[in-house]
Amino acid sequence: CVSEEALKDVLDYFETKCAKSKAITTEAKQYIPGGVQHNLAFNYPFPICVTKAEGAFLYDLDGNKYYDFLQAGGPTILGSNYAPVREKVIELLNDCGPVTGLFHEGELLLAKEINKHMPNVEMFRMLGSGTESVMAAIRVARCATKAKRIIKVGGAYHGWSDQMVYGLKIPGSRFFLESHGIPHSCYGTTDEVRPNDLDMLEKMLKLNKIRGGTAAVIVEPVGPESGTRPLSKEFIKGAEALCHKYGALLIFDEVVTGFRIGLSGAQGYFGVDPDLTIFGKIVAGGYPGAGGIGGHRDVMAHLGAGLDSSGKKVKKAMCGGTMAATPLSCVAGYHTICEIERTNACEKAGLMGDRLIEGIQKSIKKHNLPFVAFNQGSICHLDTVGTMHFAINWSKPWE
Repeated sequence: CVSEEALKDVLDYFETKCAKSKAITTEAKQYIPGGVQHNLAFNYPFPICVTKAEGAFLYDLDGNKYYDFLQAGGPTILGSNYAPVREKVIELLNDCGPVTGLFHEGELLLAKEINKHMPNVEMFRMLGSGTESVMAAIRVARCATKAKRIIKVGGAYHGWSDQMVYGLKIPGSRFFLESHGIPHSCYGTTDEVRPNDLDMLEKMLKLNKIRGGTAAVIVEPVGPESGTRPLSKEFIKGAEALCHKYGALLIFDEVVTGFRIGLSGAQGYFGVDPDLTIFGKIVAGGYPGAGGIGGHRDVMAHLGAGLDSSGKKVKKAMCGGTMAATPLSCVAGYHTICEIERTNACEKAGLMGDRLIEGIQKSIKKHNLPFVAFNQGSICHLDTVGTMHFAINWSKPWE
């Protein structure tokens, strides 16, 4: 624990240096639940009110300057308010505006750029968020396989739709942690398996054959909770093989890893060919509308006009959104990916992640702290509490 004396020093800093932030976020609690609109901003002792973001720095209402390790939760790998992308966005706003409801060439440019780096993503559909994209992927998988059940890896986060708020953070927790407001019947076709347990995954796939089949296995490829519980290459490759064996689709949730651990994403790193890929965060370069679903042509046909590439009629999965694939989000996303490639941002950010974690590990060792620090490229982890040591007895998780 932090000592009372040390905690007092920290709280005194915020009280004296961040008085304007405290005042405005205190007032905000009268009009906004909890005082902020984004979960990442629920901070102790009170949220910081940011007025400027530039490169590697954030500035608050009181004029304080901070190093930005948050990166808006992931999308700003090029740095906040990156000028070359901003200029293209301003140019678009002057000529077209942020949204028209009709087709814009940015949609094609973005889809082709994604396919260039991720050949497995033969077709791409832009949406508004990662949560929406997971919902669409599950619907498409059910149309393509005519099966209903979805298997996820325990502890993983795949957005906050009803059927996916299951087994969050702690593997085996099922609907016990954060399912308030969700009828338990919503989890009727959702299954959970232990991380890195191929035997359990196969047993679940076998069981589901009796229960009507598995539509898809969905995986955060570097591990649940953005890699907090890392998955092995053996598990990822094994999951791909098992999906083929039992006729289920493999869904890679690359919201965190796409264009971050490499331009080819986690699928390129692991050498895996997922049937469907979930995008978010970086795909709009930090601008609104960061989400999408991509995959094999025959599977993605279910998001088209009800016809596959050969003209054969297929069932169409309902999917939409007035603010999906706006000119703003597509143009920003296209130029962001181009800039990531031009600047070699993935490798540079990964090397900085190595440097940061190495320094933190030295401090942990120096002060003999019971902490753990590690990274997967620029995805950095510092675990300072025992939460991740919890384990649940999975005697018969399918009962």
